[in-house]
Amino acid sequence: MQTVRHSEHTLKTALISKNPALVSQYEKLDAGEKRLMDEAFRPDSDLFGPITLHSQSDWITSHPEAPQDFEEFFNDLYRKTPSPQKHSIYTQCIGLLGNTRSISEEYVKWLKGYCEAFFYGLTVKLLEPVPVSATRCSFRIGNNTQNLQIHAGQILKFLKKKKPEDAFCVVGITMIDLYPRDSWNFVFGQASLTDGVGIFSFARYGSDFYSSHYEGKLKKLQKKSSSDYSVFYNYYVAEVTSVLLLWSCKTLTHEIGRIFGLRHCQWLTCLMQGSNHLEEADQRPLDLCPICLRKLQSAISFHLKDRYKGPRVPALAQEDPTCRGATKPVRHNY
Repeated sequence: MQTVRHSEHTLKTALISKNPALVSQYEKLDAGEKRLMDEAFRPDSDLFGPITLHSQSDWITSHPEAPQDFEEFFNDLYRKTPSPQKHSIYTQCIGLLGNTRSISEEYVKWLKGYCEAFFYGLTVKLLEPVPVSATRCSFRIGNNTQNLQIHAGQILKFLKKKKPEDAFCVVGITMIDLYPRDSWNFVFGQASLTDGVGIFSFARYGSDFYSSHYEGKLKKLQKKSSSDYSVFYNYYVAEVTSVLLLWSCKTLTHEIGRIFGLRHCQWLTCLMQGSNHLEEADQRPLDLCPICLRKLQSAISFHLKDRYKGPRVPALAQEDPTCRGATKPVRHNY
């Protein structure tokens, strides 16, 4: 294992900046808010620790990129920010997320509630779910998994056309695996920061996705025409569990954060850390480090104490959507 540890001075500069205007902005936080933010550069902090790399396949090692401090984020002329006219986050389900319609609806409500708490001050709205056929996207059987996959880039074009006038962004969510181009095996998600759209799949978070007995495997794709989406009728979807919901919340808020212009965090343990594999995604915390939190606060203009006092979704351990009737993975129609 390797620890990515920065000096107190480096973290303080990354959070507060040396720009007098940004320093003055930071000093206007109230005492409680500053006490939380200052935990970023306290060596003995119990809240925010250094990043631990567990293998050479972890994101920071395999995808070298320059870290983004608050000042660089603030000065980015290309990032998008919400406005009074564009103040809503829309979610668009591609197919059902659960193994019954009621479970799917419950799952979406949990994600909506979590996003409203996380992006405090913005409105989260649900678009009517659509079947895969409505997107007119290409699809295939993945070479490595033998599971159905849908084309992420073509779904982004579909979402862009559907983007409402008051939308800051539209994020598509699906339980079907994604691929971005023919040469790639898969992708967890894909987004266009310019267009404010993204598509994210939770398929690989299912407990049995990598199992040789996974019921979604297909040996051959029998497609009568380019408009034949019958393979998605009665398509298998895994059971919705608390763990799946937890990972979904992490993925959705991480990727929407990317649409806000937050790059992968390389400062402290943080939701915005990149992840190359499920183990690394599981190790990410649910919330942001102070440096990334200040970026989001700057973009949305919430008060920190209001965000943490605001309405929160119940703890995942207290209520499990699977208790509402789904005891086994089943097949359903899209």
